[in-house]
Amino acid sequence: MTNDNQAINKRKKNNPLIEIVFNIIIPSVILMKFSGPEYLGSVIGLIVALIFPISYGIYDFIKAGSLNFISLLGFLSTLLTGGIALFELNVEWLAIKEAAIPAIIGFTVLMSGFFGKPLLAKLLLNSLLFKLDTIYDALDERGNTQSFKRKITNANYLLALTFVFSSTMNYLLAKWIVTSPAGSVEFNEQLGEMTLLSYPVIAIPSMIMLIGIFIYVIKVLTKLTGMKFEDMVNAE
Repeated sequence: MTNDNQAINKRKKNNPLIEIVFNIIIPSVILMKFSGPEYLGSVIGLIVALIFPISYGIYDFIKAGSLNFISLLGFLSTLLTGGIALFELNVEWLAIKEAAIPAIIGFTVLMSGFFGKPLLAKLLLNSLLFKLDTIYDALDERGNTQSFKRKITNANYLLALTFVFSSTMNYLLAKWIVTSPAGSVEFNEQLGEMTLLSYPVIAIPSMIMLIGIFIYVIKVLTKLTGMKFEDMVNAE
């Protein structure tokens, strides 16, 4: 088995439920229920809550042996949240930070399309999942290579729009929920509520959009190559 196959197998072992528990549920419960003076207090409660996503991020990095761009931004986002709270900065910075992370990703995706190297193609179309040589040969034989490139670029722009949606919703959610001064018990509680709501309000709709883009790309491939989906996928 090649190193690439070993790496993807490691990634497949990540349990989405565990990720949600460590990154969303546990921190939210600590912030909302155990940050009062009768329990951990606002500062210790915040630190304990942030330990879980940070620890999971470090564990995932050690397990995978690498840290990709998006994971790095997520890790930095968690640290920035802690910094805003511990240094008691204006809560406006929290809303800006929440919007900035997906905005940076969206801008990167958008620029990749302008430079003719759509990030979507690199993320979705790889030799571990698809028989790329067979697909590209079929596109070339039918004279559809340029048409495919145009459609992938369009899909890449749609991907960038999903991050625009995420950035906008992150900002609005932070402005709507987190109104108390940083460093207060109320701030921690509101931060926990925002973290908990971000999954159904932002993450799930974004995931649905991503699935829609994936289905669109597959339909484009099957139409332009004349191949069935099962014939394009690596069975190994």
